[in-house]
Amino acid sequence: MKKAEIYKLINLIEDVKKLDELISLHRQLDDSDFMVSQYDAKKTKLMGILIDELASPPVQSAQSYLLIKMLLDKYYPVNPKEKLIIDSDISKLAAVI
Repeated sequence: MKKAEIYKLINLIEDVKKLDELISLHRQLDDSDFMVSQYDAKKTKLMGILIDELASPPVQSAQSYLLIKMLLDKYYPVNPKEKLIIDSDISKLAAVI
């Protein structure tokens, strides 16, 4: 991987981190839901770009997929009250498709 690609990934991660901090700040201040939704949309867009970059063929590896999982766990934690999709659910869904 070239240094330019590494710096691009680092910048994307830093941007996502900053947006996550802004979202937390605005939620604590009970500010406008509009601002939170704007920051959240931007974070989602950047996460999509970051995941695409990490899954692209030049970078694609077991480590890049582990990093994707870690980023998703950090910035989109699963609510314990929500039911997780398990393998049997996935196979049922695949059978329907």
